[in-house]
Amino acid sequence: MTPGALISLKGVTKVYEIGEDQKVHALRGIDAEITAGDYISIMGPSGSGKSTLMNIIGCLDTPTEGIYRLEGEMVHEMDDNQLASIRNRKIGFVFQTFNLLPRSTALRNVELPLIYAGVPVDERREKAEDALKKVGLGDRMDHKPNELSGGQCQRVAIARALITNPSIILADEPTGNLDSKTGVEIMQILVSLQEAGNTIVLVTHEQYIAEHANRVIKLLDGLISDDTSN
Repeated sequence: MTPGALISLKGVTKVYEIGEDQKVHALRGIDAEITAGDYISIMGPSGSGKSTLMNIIGCLDTPTEGIYRLEGEMVHEMDDNQLASIRNRKIGFVFQTFNLLPRSTALRNVELPLIYAGVPVDERREKAEDALKKVGLGDRMDHKPNELSGGQCQRVAIARALITNPSIILADEPTGNLDSKTGVEIMQILVSLQEAGNTIVLVTHEQYIAEHANRVIKLLDGLISDDTSN
């Protein structure tokens, strides 16, 4: 693992067994490193392995073979409880579908990870307010998702991802349910977060979205076909 690397993947494979005699090789030996402060886009056609790679980086799954280190922790050796712990401590997720609680305010949605972590009420409220202000929603804290636009809902989701001060923000097609203008606004927020020191890993199939990153990793048939800096 190179000094300064936040993430190190060595020989990472993932094989899914479909039935008794059929195997799907989703990843065929991925070698990559991600440095703290990077902004990386992962691209590839359907079936290329990008969703599988995202799940492994996000500690939602483990490799069949290979080594995954996250800030020195050996993720590939972890059980489900350990994976849940590292997700809660080190990874902030932003999904295409927002995944907000419909009956809760923006503030309450952002507070949620800190509620699970047992953070006192006053502290978590202050942190949630700060996170919403960072994404430009200081005046929408008491609004519920049905009172917000799609772009505003995604801003709430980004604020929620920020609330635990994670090592990585992992964004899975974060503009997929948004029009192109709103999508660009969301990407500008992610760029500002990276400029503030956050590490961002973005999965997308849109070239214009990927171009906001400073590095693009392209997958094809479970292998890295290209890894270039923008």
